[in-house]
Amino acid sequence: MMQPDKKEYAKMIQKLSSPSPKARDFVWAYVVGGLICVLGQLLAALYGTVFGLSEKVVRMAVPCTLIFLAALLTALKLFDKIAKHAGAGTLVPITGFANAVVSPAIEFKSEGQVLGLGAKMFSIAGPVLVFGTTAAALYGLIYYIVFRFL
Repeated sequence: MMQPDKKEYAKMIQKLSSPSPKARDFVWAYVVGGLICVLGQLLAALYGTVFGLSEKVVRMAVPCTLIFLAALLTALKLFDKIAKHAGAGTLVPITGFANAVVSPAIEFKSEGQVLGLGAKMFSIAGPVLVFGTTAAALYGLIYYIVFRFL
């Protein structure tokens, strides 16, 4: 069987894939991302007002709750259904990071606790953590040098 060249392949893909309604995608991303933020604010109000937690504890509890909820929705296979319609609305906030950690872990859990869950858990999020930490350290060093010696 003969393989198509790059131009033929691009034409086939363009012919078979439907165009994405960008305006609708932007609106859904904005709405869902906004709803995640509203949920965060509601959790903050709940933890602060109803449970009487200090502001410092509330600032730690809200992201932990959002991460837990995203991980739970990922485990229940609901996060992907929401993300299919919401796009970046679910991926940009902290919930997207939780999904990126939990998804590979669930996918490879059949390979065991260590080689499946443990090894694959950070396959997607790992590079983000490494480069994010490295960039933060580099930024901190530059900031220290600039403001210490200038």
